[in-house]
Amino acid sequence: MKFSVYLPPQAKTQAVPVLYFLSGLTCTDENFMAKAGAQRYAAEHGIMLVAPDTSPRDAGIPGEDDAWDFGTGAGFYVDATESPWKQNYRMYSYVVDELPQLIAANFPADMERQSIFGHSMGGHGALICAFKNPDRYRSVSAFAPIAAPMQCPWGQKAFRHYLGDDKSQWATYDASALVRTTKRDRPLFSHPILIDQGSADSFLQQMQLLPELFQSACEEVSQPLILRMQPEYDHGYYFISTFVGDHIRHHAEILCS
Repeated sequence: MKFSVYLPPQAKTQAVPVLYFLSGLTCTDENFMAKAGAQRYAAEHGIMLVAPDTSPRDAGIPGEDDAWDFGTGAGFYVDATESPWKQNYRMYSYVVDELPQLIAANFPADMERQSIFGHSMGGHGALICAFKNPDRYRSVSAFAPIAAPMQCPWGQKAFRHYLGDDKSQWATYDASALVRTTKRDRPLFSHPILIDQGSADSFLQQMQLLPELFQSACEEVSQPLILRMQPEYDHGYYFISTFVGDHIRHHAEILCS
């Protein structure tokens, strides 16, 4: 597995907070670092950026390169339980366990201050990683996340192949299902979750993202959420680069407080 790291100037003299970014379908560890323009904001706030790849590469699994929305580039941040995927496709464990260990061992990281965000499939990944590990991540945000994967074609395809037909297993990787496991008198995150969604996103119209379902789930359990519908923006990196400064400031207010 590959990952990219940006170290802010402050890392020369002190340990700095870590903000992970999980990318979307077909992406690698390089997309966000090259296209988002996030480094200037990370430098301003003294935050390390870490962007892992989206799936294993060249695992030698028959069919892994047959579709753009499944297999290579489409790990969906789950730990697969079905053959032949279960040996290699363990992106959830990689993100929450293996990658932080590598960061802690090799970079000046303050591992007591970690947060996570992502885009599309990576927005889904950021939300589930945060909900399943609220004591590890101080904050979470997302750009156009696949917010209810059990109920959209992308998620159903991936979950069926990676996790089998038991939908109770699917629910353990679905943000709209996971948020409902919070106690109604105590949300998982006291700080609001920030989500930006472009109103002209074609995948929104195709019912792949379903932010309204996630919003309803948050309302049910009083989980603070800021869902911003951004007029005329689509699903691409111009959208991300426009609002990434807001997201890094959102995390910095929590990580650096």
